[in-house]
Amino acid sequence: MVRNYCAPKEHIINYLDHPIYISLLMQPNRNLLVRKLDPPQTWNPIVENYLRATGFYHVSRIGVIRGFHPMLAALVERWRPETHTFVLPIDEVTVTIEDVAHIFGLPIDGEAVSGWTDSSGEFVQSQGIEIFGREPSVSGNAKSYIKLGWVRRIRDAEQLDTDESIRRYVRCHIFCLLGSTLFTDKSTAYAHAKYLPLLRDFERIHTYSWGSACLAHLYRALCRASRYDTKEMDGPLNLLFVWAWERMPCLAPIPRQTLPPAEIPVAMRWSHSERTTAWSSKTVETFRHDIDYMQEFEWRPYDGLIVPDDLHPHLEVCDIVAPLLSFECVEWHPADRVMRQFGYVQPPPGLPRDIPLMTLLSDDFYING
Repeated sequence: MVRNYCAPKEHIINYLDHPIYISLLMQPNRNLLVRKLDPPQTWNPIVENYLRATGFYHVSRIGVIRGFHPMLAALVERWRPETHTFVLPIDEVTVTIEDVAHIFGLPIDGEAVSGWTDSSGEFVQSQGIEIFGREPSVSGNAKSYIKLGWVRRIRDAEQLDTDESIRRYVRCHIFCLLGSTLFTDKSTAYAHAKYLPLLRDFERIHTYSWGSACLAHLYRALCRASRYDTKEMDGPLNLLFVWAWERMPCLAPIPRQTLPPAEIPVAMRWSHSERTTAWSSKTVETFRHDIDYMQEFEWRPYDGLIVPDDLHPHLEVCDIVAPLLSFECVEWHPADRVMRQFGYVQPPPGLPRDIPLMTLLSDDFYING
């Protein structure tokens, strides 16, 4: 059952019967699934080859995916922050960089998504002018956060009659994806300016490991949400929902076999998918029961899937045990604890890992191509 492991003292599991957690769960202020700005659903086909060159073509095709709070709450209760895995009746499982590559179609091997972080107004203005061609519109409370609605309007105003105009359009489009899909936060409508320097050299955008950075944010978000007093959850929740629906049929809103055939990105077939009335009426307690008595888990859901040539080399690092990095967000990828997800026999898992501060300063510590 869900309580049968030793969790950190702040973990939800220790508070399932506590009045504080029960009151949060039963009221709107414990709705972990806050409303996010939807990713741009359409883009001008003129820019397709440019998008492909950046590595963001596949994730641009996904569209809108609607999550479901009761299911999210039940999943979070199963999360172990010290191991970055879900504890299920069938074994430990987790979202891996292999899932990111297939579900979002993002590159998972390459340079770390990191760099110098400068929150000054001068930095934001200079970078904004270089990327967007004009001074950006920022949050009134945090000047280092740029309004995604403004970026989308700038994108759509581009004439696309020159190479530079097309590249500016694509940079705007990618920045919107960073804020609405890969690195969503509780602001729901802004993205941090720290990512702008990574978009400056158009030829290098595809060299960054955007997929592993995205997964680092999901791990961090799950760890924070597993605390009993957390009211909202940020991070790439579309990745988590599609992962759960693909691998755990008992949680899916409709049977997988009724969906269009899977292709990269796998998330696309769940976009605008219908839901049965019975599924939509499920509660946290119902999903807990479904997980407690789960008998089926898809260990290799992507077998037989045609992988595009641009992503195929990235799959060689899927089972690596290493830190995932996105600026200050650094989280372990626990592939050695979920070897069945890669088609191997699972040996006895070792002790949970921690990341010493001095190790983080090493240049050889991260996944690099």
